[in-house]
Amino acid sequence: MFKGSIPAVITPFKNNEVDYSSFEKVVEFLILNGSNGLVPCGTTGESPTLSHDEHKTIIEECIRLSDKRIPIIAGTGSNNTLEAIEYTNHAEKVGADAALIVTPYYNKPTQSGLYNHYKSIAENSNLPIIIYNIPGRSIVDMNIETMIELSKLENIVGVKDATNDLFRPLLTKKLMNSDFCYLSGEDGTALAYLAQGGHGCISVTANIAPKLCSDMHSAWRNNDIKKAQQINLNLSKVHHTLFLESSPGPVKYAASLLGLCSPDVRLPLVEISEKTKIQVQNSLKENNLI
Repeated sequence: MFKGSIPAVITPFKNNEVDYSSFEKVVEFLILNGSNGLVPCGTTGESPTLSHDEHKTIIEECIRLSDKRIPIIAGTGSNNTLEAIEYTNHAEKVGADAALIVTPYYNKPTQSGLYNHYKSIAENSNLPIIIYNIPGRSIVDMNIETMIELSKLENIVGVKDATNDLFRPLLTKKLMNSDFCYLSGEDGTALAYLAQGGHGCISVTANIAPKLCSDMHSAWRNNDIKKAQQINLNLSKVHHTLFLESSPGPVKYAASLLGLCSPDVRLPLVEISEKTKIQVQNSLKENNLI
């Protein structure tokens, strides 16, 4: 079971190339500050703008650098089922602990299409698979009935739920097997998601506040509700400012303020505005992060 604070790791760039030296710095920072797992090559890792070789190398490097200290959930999704199978098989071969696979974007598959997409990947890999349901980016929303059917497949083990629908985990858990893993994909409602039966959060904020995010999850697991609520309250402005513009622009700028990497993003994303930079800086200062 995956649980706790799991950063969706940023991909540092320098002169429009992957900056592997800074990537190592980021991974160490996240592990040493209590992260419970890492997700390379997800949305926050700018996977849509990575070449196939870059995608695979980043996953390999993340596994190597983590050295089995915490689980690595490799982002292996694609709107091309065969490509998703290729990425997932590669992740399994190089030692990932699980794969995070986004619902196919742009194609707008039916629920039957979604089911068969994941079924095909699961049948071609032994790696545990976490469904990534993010209708705000992929347009399609996997419904509860489809997820229940997919959960019956042995290696489909959980969901990253980025719907921001806090009723959904309750409705799903009522009908699902008890071992299914529920991970929030929304920092702002992550604590509320835990209260609805969730196990953790695949987080953007945890890139720059890994200890605070980890401490919040630990406090919740230890029934220190007041501490968890206070950390969540303190981080609320950070959560907000990191999504004032298209992610990961703001979080990469925040990471640059921490000395982890440059703020560079790849087109079609662009550098965030000066106004947003000021708001990001202020939110970090309020939490003594810089």
